[in-house]
Amino acid sequence: MRMNDFPLVDQEPAPEWYGRLRVQTDDLSPAARLTGPGQGAFGTVAAIAAPGFPAYARILHPARLDERPVRWSTVAAAHGTRATPLTRWHEVIGTDQDFVNRSDLGLTGVWDEHPEEGPTPPDVARALLPVLARHTGTPDRCWFGLWCGYGRWDFGRFPTFETPGRDEVLLAGRLEDAVSPVSLDEFAQLPDLWWPQDHAWCLGGDVDLVSTYVGGSPELIADLLAAPDLETHPVGPDDLVG
Repeated sequence: MRMNDFPLVDQEPAPEWYGRLRVQTDDLSPAARLTGPGQGAFGTVAAIAAPGFPAYARILHPARLDERPVRWSTVAAAHGTRATPLTRWHEVIGTDQDFVNRSDLGLTGVWDEHPEEGPTPPDVARALLPVLARHTGTPDRCWFGLWCGYGRWDFGRFPTFETPGRDEVLLAGRLEDAVSPVSLDEFAQLPDLWWPQDHAWCLGGDVDLVSTYVGGSPELIADLLAAPDLETHPVGPDDLVG
């Protein structure tokens, strides 16, 4: 059984427009680079953000305090731990991975909400958009992959392409429209995968992760590392995701 074969209930038929992104109903060839042989092993950076790029970055989804973002490094300092490129959230807060989502694990005055699991959160996505736009020649022609197991919509009538562990619906639109699904529902998941027509980079997330990963040029990764509104670490294609 694949990870998206679990039945969902109370779903509505998926719309042909997911925000301002158009669901593709026939030609899935733009996703060819993300499918088939040569993909990264499941659970690695290359499996999430596509193989073959010279550099990769991990962008951490922030924790929260009174709904304000809190960096992992801030939380780690308060807990006496470290946030390294490969550190997982449960290691930051010093708890067992099986109990990481308990609501009583916050630290007064530091954090009170765990990082958001799933694809890129909207606030992180908005900070990523200008950086990614500077590193592609086709920001007005981009492609997106959305795991068909998300949310209240049934995407069963649309074709899908396969990535390691997931079946994705293909969407098309402008890079600036990547956050537009929240216009349908404030809790709508953003696409897991983003990439421009010129394949200058690929962004990947997943339902089980509290990080977003980007593969691209060394210049792009350096730009991401320097972005003041993002908490970013350099990683390698074979590193495990978290």
